[in-house]
Amino acid sequence: MTLLKIRRRPEPAVQMSDRDRRLIWRTAALLLDYPDDNLFTAIDRIADTAARLPDEARIPLQRFIDHVNESSPLDLAQRYVETFDMRRRSSMHLTFYAYGDTRKRGMALLRFKHAYRHAGVELDDRELPDHLPVLLEFAATVDPIGGERLLGEHIPVIELLRLSLQDNGSHYADVVAAVVATLPPLTIADRRRITELAAAGPPDEEVGMDPYTMDPALFETAQARR
Repeated sequence: MTLLKIRRRPEPAVQMSDRDRRLIWRTAALLLDYPDDNLFTAIDRIADTAARLPDEARIPLQRFIDHVNESSPLDLAQRYVETFDMRRRSSMHLTFYAYGDTRKRGMALLRFKHAYRHAGVELDDRELPDHLPVLLEFAATVDPIGGERLLGEHIPVIELLRLSLQDNGSHYADVVAAVVATLPPLTIADRRRITELAAAGPPDEEVGMDPYTMDPALFETAQARR
């Protein structure tokens, strides 16, 4: 009898410690969140952390941190909204690329919700669970194994987001590039999926989200930075 072998993703292309990966996820979560006063208050501490990370993450993160320091809060907030809220192909909601605002997306979101609940965490209705900063914070501070699994399942989407930001000349591409450095390299199947998603774009159907509701609690870590 032939035993079936479980195929596992290869290790990350960039060799780094688990601690460094969690620090990258945490740093990226802060930098990809809406740039309110909390970001500017913490930017020096974030820069100190980034300076001790492997070059593959340190260099792009430092470029973005320099951009933050050179920007006014108003300009940075305006660019954030223009980048992530006004462009469908630059959404940080990972399930949006494949499902848009359709009924199927509700089921995909449950995958995230169940992972968070399994780790003892609930979200409120202010943020969907597939929002990249939320997932990165979860992976960095709550459940590295479960968070890494979800990140790994969405490598094509994360890389597509990076490419979209890069094509638009957005500095946020550097932050996503640091996240990509913590993940396994793209496979042939990943590249095929990226091509499919880029060609099709998010579906336009505007139904199906009503059955999906969030629970009335919030990450303490997320609450602390809002």
